[in-house]
Amino acid sequence: MYAIILAGGSGSRLWPLSRELYPKQLLNLNSDKSLLQSTYERLSHCTSEIVSITNTKHASNVRMQLSELTENPVVLSEPVAKNTAPAIVLATKFIMQKSNSDPVIIVVPSDHLIENNEKFLSTVKKGEKLAEQGYIVTFGIEPNYPETGYGYINTCDKLDDGFKVKEFVEKPDLETAKKYLSAGTYFWNSGIFMFKASTLFHETLKHAPKIAQVSKEFDFSSKNEIPFINFDKMPSISIDYAIMEKSDKIALVKLESDWNDLGSWQSIYDVSKKDEHGNVFVGHVVDENSKNSFVYSSSKLVATIGLEDTVIVETEDAILACKKDQTQNVKHIYETLKKQNDNTHLVHKTVYRPWGFYTVIAQGEGFMTKIIHVNPGQKLSVQSHNFRSEHWVVLSGTAKVILEDKDFILSPGHSVDIPLKAIHSLQNPYKEDLEIIEVQKGDPLIEEDIVRYEDMYGRV
Repeated sequence: MYAIILAGGSGSRLWPLSRELYPKQLLNLNSDKSLLQSTYERLSHCTSEIVSITNTKHASNVRMQLSELTENPVVLSEPVAKNTAPAIVLATKFIMQKSNSDPVIIVVPSDHLIENNEKFLSTVKKGEKLAEQGYIVTFGIEPNYPETGYGYINTCDKLDDGFKVKEFVEKPDLETAKKYLSAGTYFWNSGIFMFKASTLFHETLKHAPKIAQVSKEFDFSSKNEIPFINFDKMPSISIDYAIMEKSDKIALVKLESDWNDLGSWQSIYDVSKKDEHGNVFVGHVVDENSKNSFVYSSSKLVATIGLEDTVIVETEDAILACKKDQTQNVKHIYETLKKQNDNTHLVHKTVYRPWGFYTVIAQGEGFMTKIIHVNPGQKLSVQSHNFRSEHWVVLSGTAKVILEDKDFILSPGHSVDIPLKAIHSLQNPYKEDLEIIEVQKGDPLIEEDIVRYEDMYGRV
């Protein structure tokens, strides 16, 4: 069996912790591993190879996180977002070409919380049998309350270890959700499914011919790239709309393990350990007399008094406060910030890179100041900038600086100027962490103002 991890998405309902360039699947929400890493580890017990597919803007972080678990993780990078159907079809073609076979493939989102891995794996084995018989198998969650935030799947005839699927239905209102719950034939749509590669291609050709036609333009026999000029021809459509809702070869297997898509702060609260008053406090929080509330502090002291059924989330540059039953609406704030070109939807002040991370500590018209942390044995790309000059001061550790073919070794307190358009690199070939202050001057001061010549992380 092979696996595809869908590692894109923005996680807008978990703003301000989740951002467009660092979404929820990359966050450590419930353990010392990210949701993406937990997903990879879960699948590694039942699959022979795992392919992750993500957007270009997330690819380096996805690759960095997976490299902590396995050597040379397979990560496909979409040059533009086209929803799940094109991503799944191309990842399936990649697996068929690389394996020269017609395997069963399980497709899993990267941002679900599943803690009972043993029951998850036993459910996968049941689904594998139906997939071998030519079904596209979806995994359904038996509902225990009338949830309005999930799509539903209605079932009919009984199959071995599952059911035939009658229809997919959209997220319902409360009264409709109550009817689904009482009917006993409806399941929540987990977004996890499985198929033989040939079955998916047959159903794609039948129900999504445009995707099938464009997919013929891709050849992964010699390289793993998805060229923009070809991928941009793909329609933007989900796998549910493109194939699942139209095919008569859909089966459902009840997911026997626990499951939570962690799609809102309410769901984070639900799965977290609570104190005797029903509160969940994360980080530096001081409270008096609050009940059934969720308070998250990432960098500052948060003091609360007399809250009830409230969510407060603090990050370096934003604070969210809302009633617990309104957390689904956080995405509206996210979309408003995006329309206003407010960068707090896009990126944190602390940004993670394959070599370490940087934190923006001050910025204004024509200048930006960062603290840059480079992990031992890592180095930034050999690069230049068309619009900015830089000044570096070493705070701790030892820096190796490449500047126009000359090498400099700088200890704490020493500095260097990087002129406009100069070819340079910051490196840490030593065993201790390196921290520097970087002062940028110029206009515009944007991350896109990087021309790379060499890069150990393949970003040239």
